[in-house]
Amino acid sequence: MTAQVVQEGEHVAVIGLEIHVQLETDTKIFCGCSTNQDDPEPNTYTCPVCLGLPGALPVLNESAVEFAVKVGKAIDADIPEETRFHRKNYFYPDLPKGFQITQYDAPICQNGALEFQHKGETRTVGIHRAHLEEDPGSLRHVRDGSGNIDTRTTGIDRADYTLVNYNRAGTPLMEIVTDPDFRKPGEAVAFLEKLEEVLEYLGIFDSTRDGSLRVDANLSLVPAEDVNGDGSISDEVLADANRTEVKNISSHNGAESALAYEESRQRNLIRRGKAVEQETRHFNETHGSTVSMRSKEEEKDYRYFAEADLPPLQVSDWKERLEIPELPDARRERFREEYGLSKEAASKLTSSKQVADFYEDVAEEFDPDLAAAWVADSLLGELNYRDMEITDVEGRLGEFKTLIRLVAEDEITAKNAEETVLREMLDEGDDPETVIDREGLGKADSGEVEQAVEQAIEENPDTVEDYHAGEGGAINFLVGQVMQKTGGSADPGSVNGMLRERLDE
Repeated sequence: MTAQVVQEGEHVAVIGLEIHVQLETDTKIFCGCSTNQDDPEPNTYTCPVCLGLPGALPVLNESAVEFAVKVGKAIDADIPEETRFHRKNYFYPDLPKGFQITQYDAPICQNGALEFQHKGETRTVGIHRAHLEEDPGSLRHVRDGSGNIDTRTTGIDRADYTLVNYNRAGTPLMEIVTDPDFRKPGEAVAFLEKLEEVLEYLGIFDSTRDGSLRVDANLSLVPAEDVNGDGSISDEVLADANRTEVKNISSHNGAESALAYEESRQRNLIRRGKAVEQETRHFNETHGSTVSMRSKEEEKDYRYFAEADLPPLQVSDWKERLEIPELPDARRERFREEYGLSKEAASKLTSSKQVADFYEDVAEEFDPDLAAAWVADSLLGELNYRDMEITDVEGRLGEFKTLIRLVAEDEITAKNAEETVLREMLDEGDDPETVIDREGLGKADSGEVEQAVEQAIEENPDTVEDYHAGEGGAINFLVGQVMQKTGGSADPGSVNGMLRERLDE
């Protein structure tokens, strides 16, 4: 790659991510309370352990450990011989114990990496560590008569009172910390998309759950001349750069917007000769800006010490013992080899595990190219238009196969199947046969089509003359007339052939 000419005074953005992933276990990480958050009453999924009552002892959830090891295997991380938990001490109303049980200097996953695509290039980002911890509860600041307010931007003094809900307290989290390998906000977003894809394929994460993935983004600017030729930056340079941490970003778009704003804010400070303060900032998604929350904490501020109530973990052998499913990159490549799909089609059909499973079910009965066209183009296109997911129609796989079979057996035209039957199946919830009967879309018989061809020729003499004069559009007009007369139930290709044969006689 050609070296970029660097002007004196230029700065390069250095970005690292801390991603908090909610693991899809049935119970919390240190107790037997349910993690189900589908509209439960506040403070109903609680017990002495997750409420931090005196004398309550934590018991580690084995499923959470298995999920963490699966992540380690997917990112090819090291799993040490012994890993342990610590107490991270700080006070916040939704942290009832006054400390968080997490992992400090012995995380369960270390020194991994994840490959992703950005603007056609393959990038690899280092995963410094990934560790287990518990989620705090949740706060809702309320002003009487006006509903909830966001006191992080309006000021706590404007709230009349604060409600605390401990249902979420103790939900298992995995915090994934990247190396500072990103240089542009778009790279970070592409990485997040790939990470979510991998986590969903592992079956340990549900992106549709509210708050299932939250991001803290760290950004600093370093002089461009301090960047090495291979794009790396020394630890000494990074240590000298004051970085800001933007907390609790809840979406991919939010991550890109927060990083873009923060990069612009820091560049403007440097241009004006002002120092960039090392601090923690909050991203206001409504305004697309970041606001200062507090000075940046250091490790010593949390007073880490070993969690005495949990013994050390020795699970390094689990990496070999635990099986993980086929991951998206491997499945994409298999689709290309096994089904002969294009790179674009294989990418669409492996965009989620659910889509890939749906396609393979269809491809078991139909030609792989035909199955790909219907799933990747027709079905996903209609679902996207309706803001629906493949999971919304997984239970109707048999109906979808029936529709394809009716087209393949020449019982209905592909045009009517896609433009009418499929759309009404999604909008009305009917099965394909019901839609076909209601709309009268059964395939026209040959006699009906021949009669429509004769009528179209007889009723449009000028167009017939245009056809004989060599005007290409004439035949298309006549085909349209026949399709109209048959209610769209004729096959356009067959109609075209019949018209040409009749007109050439």
